[in-house]
Amino acid sequence: MHEIHLSGTDKAEKYEQLLPQLRGLIAADSDLFIATLANVCAVLKEHFAWFWVGFYWVDVAKNELILAPFQGPIACTRIAKGRGVCGQAWAQNQIMVVPDVNAHPDHIACSSLSQSEIVLPVYNKRGEIVGVLDIDHTELATFDEIDARYLRELCDALTDNLNVPEMA
Repeated sequence: MHEIHLSGTDKAEKYEQLLPQLRGLIAADSDLFIATLANVCAVLKEHFAWFWVGFYWVDVAKNELILAPFQGPIACTRIAKGRGVCGQAWAQNQIMVVPDVNAHPDHIACSSLSQSEIVLPVYNKRGEIVGVLDIDHTELATFDEIDARYLRELCDALTDNLNVPEMA
């Protein structure tokens, strides 16, 4: 059992304290892919009090994202490539920071409570996108370049340490 402890109140400080602990969690259970993703979601949701934290995984055969481990209310189970913020992040191979989801073109509203969002691609060791990390908050403009930087580091730790299953 891994306990995560944070003492700072500044966002960057929280990430600085949290990332080494998350890297340890990821490295300790590198063969337990689903369980590790679930624990990563739980840690992030708990420590940042975000509305929804989860992963979508690429189904290459169907050219869509499939819901994977998450924490929060019920979510969309399938997202086509290029649709919504998650599908756009996948199609464009970039981090998407959306300060107001209601103003974002083609936003898919799994919950009307979600107001801001950040989505980051997750890669396998060959540099191919295998999924996305999706985080939502009930307040506008929650996410910024600080979140993008540190969450990118987290996604890189997943790539480096997990035995990511290949999608068909």
